[in-house]
Amino acid sequence: MNKYTLFQGLMAIAIMSGITFFTRAVPFVLFSGKNKKPNDTVLYLGKVLPPAMMAMLLIYCLKDTSLISYPYGIPEIFCVILAIGLHVWKRNNFISIFGSTVVYMIMVQYIFV
Repeated sequence: MNKYTLFQGLMAIAIMSGITFFTRAVPFVLFSGKNKKPNDTVLYLGKVLPPAMMAMLLIYCLKDTSLISYPYGIPEIFCVILAIGLHVWKRNNFISIFGSTVVYMIMVQYIFV
């Protein structure tokens, strides 16, 4: 059983924080000049990566859903449709994700027990 010392834990947190800060700051440093415009590849990735990441997360979340045993994927299918509907209606990521998550948790905890 590995036990980390307080120093090792603090060092791990410090390293992860530094790496996170670095990766968040790099785009601002690279494109901070007045005439510096991101190249076409960066602009393309900025357009296609968010929907691709959402699709990947959706597939990952639904990968273990069984359509042949109870509850037959009903909570998952309903909440995916709800999230899409909320997003189309309000155009707000927080509302669509939070609302469908709350409904899903209620369904799996109290309705489809």
